[in-house]
Formats: sequence, C-alpha cells, structure tokens
Amino acid sequence: MKKEVIKVIIADDHDIIRQGLKRIIDFEGDICIIDEAENGKKVLALLDTCKPDVILLDCNMPFMDGIEVLRTVKEFHPSIKVVMLTVENDKKTIHTAIQIGADGYVLKDSAGTEIVQAIKRVYRGEKYIDYSLVDSLFWNIKNEGKQENHPFQELSRRELEVLMTMSKGLSNKEAAEKLYLSEKTVKNYATNLFKKLKVYDRVQATIMALQNDVEAYYKMHYKK
Repeated sequence: MKKEVIKVIIADDHDIIRQGLKRIIDFEGDICIIDEAENGKKVLALLDTCKPDVILLDCNMPFMDGIEVLRTVKEFHPSIKVVMLTVENDKKTIHTAIQIGADGYVLKDSAGTEIVQAIKRVYRGEKYIDYSLVDSLFWNIKNEGKQENHPFQELSRRELEVLMTMSKGLSNKEAAEKLYLSEKTVKNYATNLFKKLKVYDRVQATIMALQNDVEAYYKMHYKK
C-alpha cells in the first residue's frame, strides 16, 4: 500500500528560515516540500499551479503579509490547511490569525519535532498551537473577562477534563490515553463543549480555558 504523502509549501521571506525548515522536513518520509515562496503574492500564485495540503506561512512577508494571504486562502481554498510561523512577541497578529481561522501556530525557533507535529495534526483536521506560544500569549489574560455566569458552568466534569487536556496542547489521541477513554469519545466531548462555549475549534477553546483558568475552576468544583 502506497504511503500517503503530505504536500507542503513553505512561505517565508528569509532564505535561511526556508532552508532550515526544508532540512527538518526532508527527514520525514510522509511529508514533501512541493514549492516555496519568499513573499505573499508568490504564495497565491503558486496555488494556481500546485495543490498543497498544508502551507507553512510566515506572518510577516513583503508585498502581501501572512494575514492577507491567510484570509485569501481561507476564502478561496478552504481545504488547504495553514500553519502560521510567528515570533513570540507578535501577539496582535496571532490574535488576528485566530479570528480568521488559521489551523496551526508555531514559533519559528520551535524544535523540528514541533513543526512536523503541527503539519501532521492540521493535515488530519486538528488545530495545533505551540504550547510555549499559548503560555506566552495568554498568561497575562487568564483572569480577564470573568463573568457572573461562569462560561464553564454548563460543562460536565468529563468535558472540563477534555478542555484541560486541550489547554495543555494534547491531541485527541493523547487526551484519550490520559483520561482512559476512546479517541471517538474524546471527540464527542470536544464537539459538545465547543457548542456549550460557543467556540469553533480547539484554539478558541484553549484561549477560553486559559482566560478563565479551567484548572482552578475544576479543582474548585471537583476536589479529589
């Protein structure tokens, strides 16, 4: 049986970054770099001639920045997954990317395993965010936006536990192993909690979990 290969475009205006990413990905037998781009306009031009599964997209590029490219891709090529490459202090841009619907967020200086994991997870339809990036982005806003009616009050104990695994960057499979559940059951809990929290994906759920300190809420209501 032929092995499925994930087709990737790398988009970054720094050649050294592109070359570094290529060296990392070249070790993976199931990921193939089909092209690269040094600016936003070239990314969109490439989509007329090749059909990537995933784009590794720098947030800041000349001619057309990553946010503009992301918006266009999501509007006209919604099946293509986009992993944003960013730096730790680019928080405003990342917030915007979250709203537009990027599929993953990885720091440029992340370990190679982190970048490969992001590509594979978004390809499978999951959302991915570098855990160190989550910590940096939302540490100072964890306690903001507290409401009289707590956003987690409708969640069951199991839904809260699944939400906590999301906030730690665990995949559905990893969450299933940790909670001694099937992966399908975890997915069902995730779908239910998304509806209750009125969010669309794991990234938005993670943001809400950190803003409202899901672990503290859980300990308060379910002391062992």
